[in-house]
This record gives sequence, C-alpha cells and structure tokens, in this order.
Amino acid sequence: MVFLVILTSIVCLTVTFVLWMRKRFSYWKEMGAPYEEPSFLYGNLKGVGKQDHDGQLIEKFYRKHKGRGPFVGIFFFLVPVVVPIDLELVKNILIRDFNYFHDRGLFYNEKDDPLSGHLFTLPGLRWRRIRNKLSPAFTSGKMKTIFPLIVKIARRLELKLNEISTSESQVDIKDIMARFTVDVIGTCAYGLEANSLEDGQNEFFHVGMSVFENPRHGTGFTFLLLAFREYARKLGFKTFRDEVIKFYSSTIRKVVDYRLANNIERGDFMDILIRLHVGGNEEPLTFNELLAQAFVFHSAGFETSSSTLQFCFYELACNPVIQEQTRSHINEVLGEHGGELTYEAVADMKYLDQVIAETLRLYPPAGNHIREVTQDYKVPGTDFILKKGTSVMIPIYAIQRDAEYFPNSTSFNPDNFTEENIKSRPFAAYLPFGEGPHMCIGARFAMMQVKVGLVTGLRNYKYTLSERTGRPLKLQSKFFLTNVDGGIWLNIERLK
Repeated sequence: MVFLVILTSIVCLTVTFVLWMRKRFSYWKEMGAPYEEPSFLYGNLKGVGKQDHDGQLIEKFYRKHKGRGPFVGIFFFLVPVVVPIDLELVKNILIRDFNYFHDRGLFYNEKDDPLSGHLFTLPGLRWRRIRNKLSPAFTSGKMKTIFPLIVKIARRLELKLNEISTSESQVDIKDIMARFTVDVIGTCAYGLEANSLEDGQNEFFHVGMSVFENPRHGTGFTFLLLAFREYARKLGFKTFRDEVIKFYSSTIRKVVDYRLANNIERGDFMDILIRLHVGGNEEPLTFNELLAQAFVFHSAGFETSSSTLQFCFYELACNPVIQEQTRSHINEVLGEHGGELTYEAVADMKYLDQVIAETLRLYPPAGNHIREVTQDYKVPGTDFILKKGTSVMIPIYAIQRDAEYFPNSTSFNPDNFTEENIKSRPFAAYLPFGEGPHMCIGARFAMMQVKVGLVTGLRNYKYTLSERTGRPLKLQSKFFLTNVDGGIWLNIERLK
C-alpha cells in the first residue's frame, strides 16, 4: 500500500512537472511570435559550451528566422529570451527606447564576489552613477596624455618580436599580444610595471589570462546563472575563481594604500578611482566598487584587445596582399610624421582603421550583447508586448556576418569600411562595441592600443600561417568572449 502511494505521488509529480514545462515552453507560441522549438530542460541552449560558441549558436536561429518577424523567441533553459532580427528594433533597443532596456540583466554577486559588481553588470541608477563618474577617464584628451606610455611598452614589444624572428621564427600571436596589452593596461591603469613581455612566468599575466582560459563556470552554467540570477545570488554563487578574487583584491588594495600613504598621483585610471573613493563626492565609491571597476578595466581591456590583435594578424597572414597594403600605408603615414609613432600619426592611419573594423566585424569581442526589458514594451508595428524582466540577446556576430549588409560576408575585406560603404549600410549593422548609452566606455582606449600594436608588429615584420594553426578556425565554446581553440601560430620574418 505504501509503495502504491509513493508510486502514485511520483507519477503525479512527474505529470505536473511535464505539464508545467509544456506551459513554460508555450510562451512564444501563445504570443503568436516566431520562435525556435526548445529542447527539454535546456531550452535552446543544447550544445552551448560544448560544441558552439554562443555567437555561432544564436546565428543559427537568426538565419533560420530572418524575415519572419522583427524578432525570434528562444529559451535559456525555461526562461524566454528575445533575439531581435530587424535592425530598426535593434536600434530602438540600444538608443531610441533605451529607457525600456537600460539594464543588461547579467549575473553579479557583490557580497560574495566583489569583482563581479562592475560597470558591465550593475543595473539602473548604480550603473549610471558609476558610468558618469568614470567617463572623464576616457576622453580623447586623456588618451593623448597616456599615448606615450603605450609607445614605451610598444618598444618592448618590438624587441620581443625581433628576438622571436631571429630565434624561434614562430609565435603564438595571442600570447605575445596579450603580454603587450597586459603591460599597457598595467602601466596605464595601475601604474605597475607588469613586465609580461620580459617575464614568461609573470603572475600578473597568468592570473589575468586564467580569468578567460580557466573560468570558474563554463558557458552553459553561466547562462544558467543569468537565467536564474536572483536565486543564484541568494545561494552565494560567484562569477570568478577564489584565487582570482584574492589576487586582484590584494593587488589593488596595495596600489591604493601605497598611493594614499605617499601622496602619489600619476594621472592614470587608478588616480581617478582613488579620487572618487576618498574625495569629497556626495556619494564616494566604496572600496569594492573601486576594486570591481579596476578589475574589469584590466581583465576585459587586455583580453578583448589582444583577441582583436590576434585575429587581425591572422587575417593579414591569410591575405598577404592586404598585409602588404597595410604595411605600406603605415610606413607612408609614419614618413609624413617624421618617422615617429605619435598620437597624430596613428589618428591619420585611415586604412588601418578599416583593417581593424573589418577584424571586429568578423570577430566581435562578444558574439551577443544582452539587455533586459525594464518595463513592458510594445514592439513597434506589431501587437507583441515584451514583458518586464524578459532578456534580450542582440546577435552581434550574426548581424555582422549577414550577407545582406556585407557581401561575401565571411571574407576579410577592409573595403567594407570605406566612407561610401559605411554610408550605404543600416546604422545597426556594425556594433562590436555596442551603441547608445551602454556603448563600451573603453572603446577609444582599446582602439588606440590595438593600432599601436599593429603598427609595431607590421612595419618591420612579415607574417605567414604556421602549420600549427588549424583552418578553419574553431572558436572556443567555453566562454562568451571570442577566442580560438589551439591558438593562432604564425611564422614571423623580419624585413629589415
């Protein structure tokens, strides 16, 4: 009898759960919106983190449903998510109707993981407050001030490239460019001499790289935290590994304490954070807020820039004619500026801008940009109502590889970014840094260090593909940022 009761209870619970699941998965169907049929439990995330980079996964849904409506509905596990397809809707989300989408809706847990409460994750008024305070750190005037610091690191990069070209002749281009960008940001943000280019075992470099190469959670679990972030926060889940939290907390605490004790000002990013922390502001930054902003500027800043550099060198190695054209352009502009690598010289390298833009088109640092509906939103021209709390995943990778906007969309062609071609495209067809109020605050800095890295690497060196580089490239599936399984190995030859 007891067994029968238990069995009946299990059957009833199972049936109830299945019916509840069906109800959850009928959300988009009941709305009458185009949607991708979900899988049991996983929703539309089956394979993410194992087979597909998230940008490539969402691209499949984008291509399949394009033309059927302004968006396609999918599911992160049991949670409904909007993937906008129409570029006017994308523009509305990012700019025109920003007040309906002012949060990213990402997971963070400041209590247990202070590194996670940074500018990219904070919601609403807290995001706006910190964004407004940090904006002065990224003006063009500030970029011009710190440019000589980047050039100083670039000289070390050239010495390293010369050493490699005369001995090993092969280079893991991501490794060498990551060392360059770690040293740049260590100097420009923290006032620290990281010396990653000279010291192969540098802790600053290896801990920073581990944030992305050995994340605490894979992509699938990160989506789970995103979908159920309130529950995850209550349960004390963290974004970063404990040793990463400990290292950055200790490092930044020492920098802050040392500068305050010795009344040191360097005019860098850390100076601005310290003034916001201890100055006479009405609402000063807490130390944990300072810590989180310093962390994200360092980690995201070096990783995204070094990835852009590796993909750019890869495409130039695959396209020797474009590589030579880029090198000639660099040397011509430098010649016009007396052979000196100056801020003004880099600003005049318009073809180099096109090369970088085309790299960012094919390999945007993040394949998708996430937003959250913060109040019920009626999709223009339709009867669809997106409910408050619904996540929105803008398919950057998919849009930028859409042949409607970029002919021969998988080919590397810097001419996609001539003035004429830029004007002929819809506004939202190219969004590697986002757009609107949430546009990446460090985009200007990132472009500057990428340009200096390319100038340094290209003007005296030629690159070809090594046999160690697999083709086609296989994007890593274990993390959101765009990277390559096995790295990109290039042969390097000094020209003079």
